[in-house]
Amino acid sequence: MNANLATFQRVSKHPLKEVEPDGGVVIETDYFHAHQDVAYPIKGLIILASKRHIRCLDELNEEEKMDYINLLSKIRKAQREVLGIDYVYYFYNEDTTHHFHTWMVPRYEWMNEFGRSVESLRPVLLHAKNKLNHDENERAVIHAIQLLRKELMK
Repeated sequence: MNANLATFQRVSKHPLKEVEPDGGVVIETDYFHAHQDVAYPIKGLIILASKRHIRCLDELNEEEKMDYINLLSKIRKAQREVLGIDYVYYFYNEDTTHHFHTWMVPRYEWMNEFGRSVESLRPVLLHAKNKLNHDENERAVIHAIQLLRKELMK
């Protein structure tokens, strides 16, 4: 991948401080921003990250909870309507050194060779990182980011 998409930039530990992750922000609210995790070049793989430095879901205040679920739903709808993504795996881990963020990992047919359960996620992500890091796929990922961004701005 080219230099501007080479690594995933961590979100600042400072509350509500804006950052520009690699690949650009797909959508942003007062409390969250969503971006493609370019370390794993899978079209439509989105990280929904809290701007406030917290680690656990139960640390969200009421406004953040509402914003989180509304934004998660809006992104999912755009993934389906614009990118044709039928299924998505969602996960987050609390033992991270980063902040609260949720992974939205689309499910594509090529992933079936790695299984069809949550256990398949690690091999899928490693495959994407090691085998899909080429110019053609990079262009497809960038195009998917642009399509999602346009749809989410409506």
